[in-house]
Amino acid sequence: MLMTQAPAPPTAARRQHDREIVALAVPAFGALVAEPLFVLADSAIVGHLGTAQLAGLGVASALLMTSVSVFVFLAYATTAAVARRVGAGDLPAAIRQGMDGIWLALLLGAAVIAAVLPTAPALVQLFGASDAAAPYATTYLRISALGIPAMLVVMAATGVLRGLQDTRTPLYVAVAGFVANAVLNAGLVYGVGLGIAGSAWGTVIAQWGMAAVYLAVVIRGARRHGASLRPDAEGIRASAQAGVPLLVRTLSLRAILMIATAVAARLGDDDIAAHQIALSLWSLLAFALDAIAIAGQAIIGRYLGADDAQGARDVCRRMVEWGIAVGVVLGLLVVVARPLFLPLFTGDPAVRDAALPALLVVALSQPVCGIVFVLDGVLMGAGDGPYLAWAMVLTLAVFAPVALLVPVLGGGLTAVWGAMTLMMAVRMLTLWLRARSGRWVITGATR
Repeated sequence: MLMTQAPAPPTAARRQHDREIVALAVPAFGALVAEPLFVLADSAIVGHLGTAQLAGLGVASALLMTSVSVFVFLAYATTAAVARRVGAGDLPAAIRQGMDGIWLALLLGAAVIAAVLPTAPALVQLFGASDAAAPYATTYLRISALGIPAMLVVMAATGVLRGLQDTRTPLYVAVAGFVANAVLNAGLVYGVGLGIAGSAWGTVIAQWGMAAVYLAVVIRGARRHGASLRPDAEGIRASAQAGVPLLVRTLSLRAILMIATAVAARLGDDDIAAHQIALSLWSLLAFALDAIAIAGQAIIGRYLGADDAQGARDVCRRMVEWGIAVGVVLGLLVVVARPLFLPLFTGDPAVRDAALPALLVVALSQPVCGIVFVLDGVLMGAGDGPYLAWAMVLTLAVFAPVALLVPVLGGGLTAVWGAMTLMMAVRMLTLWLRARSGRWVITGATR
């Protein structure tokens, strides 16, 4: 399907690709799953303080995740750039590139802190926090904002290690960070009696601890290979420029998810509750597919950096096959597990009735999602950010009017998720056309 102009690689090469994909994707999946556990641990601990505190945590966490997630390009762009230099055999330059990304993360983190601290009450009010929850949300947001630079450093350093073909260290750090976060939160909230402020401080300490571990690993590698640790203005500027298209891509995707949620909310309480269930499952499934995409970023960048264009095409084809296969398996699991999955979230028959057909649409779309995630990772690994930005803006332009017409034309939540599937189909088409064209195959240590 993907590369019809080239013959399939021999069995031995396919097995080598499989080993590379599994070696990178499995630890990456573990690290991805560990990240949301931070919020779950905070919610479980703060929830016992009271409803107002939990509501405040919910608002503050949403604001924090929004503030941080738009900078995910720090991981994606760094992975691609570092992997290219690894493929070219220039480890000092690879680590130097990674340090530029880390310095950029620190600068962006400082800017976000400067913006969030004075505006925290207004942001909390904008997100609709109640009078009872607003003080808790403001407290949590202001304290947790101090951890934003650490979160961005973790993103950038994770990109460095992925580019170096190491996804195990991020897994170990993520698991250790989760455990430390849970222990610190419980101790500060209940042992010291700091309440929701204790939860925020516990998370900040855990995040800076994770950042310190990553920095120690990167600094050790820099010293071993004689790479400079000093900030380089030109390198930081290049990292920022490489990240701009990916920022556009991320913002467009966020807009799509926000539109879908807003439309579901207009359909009624039952539908928005069911939508949250479907979106939670869709996001969980995305972790498995994103793990293959992360492997794609690292492997493709390395092949292109090594001037192995055919190897990049071959591994691209193999990863698409993996994406389709994993998508089919995930889809079947959703179909089989729907009756077991829904009672975990709701006992309301009306919500279940709305969620069941929506989950069926989610299941049917998983093979498409598998192709999309893999090709997204391949093109990121190739440094093809401008095309990814254009493709996502086009996808948003197609999705928005279709989704906004759902309340007018009917179809309920199932139609909303039909629009989401259309969105993924458009993404698949744009990415497949790019992959098939071969224009992304630009070899060399830099793109």
